[in-house]
Amino acid sequence: MGTADFACPSLASLDDTRGIEVAGVVTQPDRPKGRQLIPHPPAVKLEAESRHLPVHQPERLRSDIKYLEQLAPGLIVVAAYGQILPQVVLDLPPHGCLNVHGSLLPAYRGAAPIQHAILDGQAETGITIMQMDAGLDTGAMLSKAATPIEPTDNAQTLHDRLAKLGAELLLETIPRHVAGEITPEPQDETRATHAAKITREMGRIDWSQPATQLWNQARAFTPWPGVFTRLDGRLLKLLEVEPADTNCPGPGVVGQADADGILVGCGDGALRIMRLQKEGARRLTAAEFLAGTPLPVGAQLG
Repeated sequence: MGTADFACPSLASLDDTRGIEVAGVVTQPDRPKGRQLIPHPPAVKLEAESRHLPVHQPERLRSDIKYLEQLAPGLIVVAAYGQILPQVVLDLPPHGCLNVHGSLLPAYRGAAPIQHAILDGQAETGITIMQMDAGLDTGAMLSKAATPIEPTDNAQTLHDRLAKLGAELLLETIPRHVAGEITPEPQDETRATHAAKITREMGRIDWSQPATQLWNQARAFTPWPGVFTRLDGRLLKLLEVEPADTNCPGPGVVGQADADGILVGCGDGALRIMRLQKEGARRLTAAEFLAGTPLPVGAQLG
């Protein structure tokens, strides 16, 4: 059971492993996208169809259990599926339902663990394979694998690395779990944190925040929703930024603007903008942007 890109390496690894039979793939229905709202299949559906695996796309899993009952799976693997599994599904397979979660639980339960780990400036994150229960990422843990969060990482690069790590850990865990060799470890509720769903508005820059925090925000929200501010009332997307250890006149105030970048004051330090984009325009380097839109020292963003 999976929907997003994150689940594809796990599906591929299961299908490529001798001794494991993927009896069926359950994913979300095709959803309309783009200006013309044309229905697009989820990534997992495309991966499954390329492997000639049967695909089922119920609108609500709770009201469509017969498909799973007919498959009679020995084990259900869930990764980035997007629906809470009802108890009748959790109870169906003899070996339970395992979830591939993109954090070191109990930290960052919820929909967006990868983005929130970067946003919070964490030094590392990882994958947890857990037994699913009726709660939101609250089940007992079977295995974990950690990876550092590099300064060069954004949500996309970390997502891709964790997706691959999750597939590898899943294949290590399943045989030991089925053989009864793993003692599930309950989560420590006192250490639990929640990673809420990301919204577009969370990309708005608050220049009173420290430059390091805004840099983390930009990394966490790449590729979506990105970060943005306003210049003369118009939306301005910031595509590539880095913290700069220098002083500027004040939060959101331009302190320097040249081919090396646009330095903007923050609550602590400054943020250097190297690539940016006006609303409805193409992406530009700082030098290209300044050639058409001069930014004098003292100009206010936000």
